[in-house]
Parts: sequence; structure tokens; C-alpha cells
Amino acid sequence: MTKRGAALLTGAAVLVLAGAAGVWLRGGAAMGTADTAIKLPSGQAVTLLDVITNAPGTEGLTERFRFLAPAIARDGGTVSAEVAGKDMDWLCQNYALPRIANTGPQPQQIVISMSDMNVPFGENAPQATQFFNAYSIADGVCVWDMF
Repeated sequence: MTKRGAALLTGAAVLVLAGAAGVWLRGGAAMGTADTAIKLPSGQAVTLLDVITNAPGTEGLTERFRFLAPAIARDGGTVSAEVAGKDMDWLCQNYALPRIANTGPQPQQIVISMSDMNVPFGENAPQATQFFNAYSIADGVCVWDMF
């Protein structure tokens, strides 16, 4: 785990997510789609897998933005956990936060995750490299929270 808190998950799942929650995929141009690359400050390109809004987190209402990030692969990847953590900070502030609805209940937390392969939400995948960062929202800014 890096100082920034990007937890590398291998083997048994470190992050246990509540139940067999449904997944809501927000498609279209506003949210991006699986074939729309997002270029990050590190130079890596990620694609949005989905946005999960109906699985509460430890802090209450949570929006999870899940990204496919092949460059974080433990075998052949070019992006370290520390660099990925900085990219996740950028994704929270510049991608996720602007897409949070201004109407209705506001999330208490945003979780940004990256995986080198498409892993179904809440499932264990020992072969996958996955990073997770959680953020609270304060005065319109993503504030990193330690898991």
C-alpha cells in the first residue's frame, strides 16, 4: 500500500463490498463509455467500466467510479501504485465530482477504483491488479480518506 492509500489487491479480497448489489451503468457522452479513453496526468489511458450508486459504503451514500486501467498490471504494467493514486485523485476531482448530480441526496463518499481487467463489482479476482481510493467531498473538493 502506498502512502497515498492506493491498496493493491491480490489474492483474497481486502475490500469487502456489501452484498450482491445491483449495478447502474451510466452510459452516454456525459459519463463516458467503455470505449472512450480518458487520458490521465501520468499519461496512462483508462476507460470507465461503470458507476455504482446503490451499494452504500462505510460513510453512507457512496458513488463508485470503476475504471479499466491496463497500465497498472503487475506483469508488464508501466504505472506504479503511487502514480495510480495521483491519477485517482485527478479522476475524483476532474471526472467524478463534476458528474455527481446536484439534485437529490448527495454522496458522502466517492470511491475511485482501477483494475487491469474487468472484474464484476464485489467479486474476488486474485489474478487482477486493483487499486481503490475513497474520498469525502468538502467545499467542492475531493479529500482523500484512508480505508
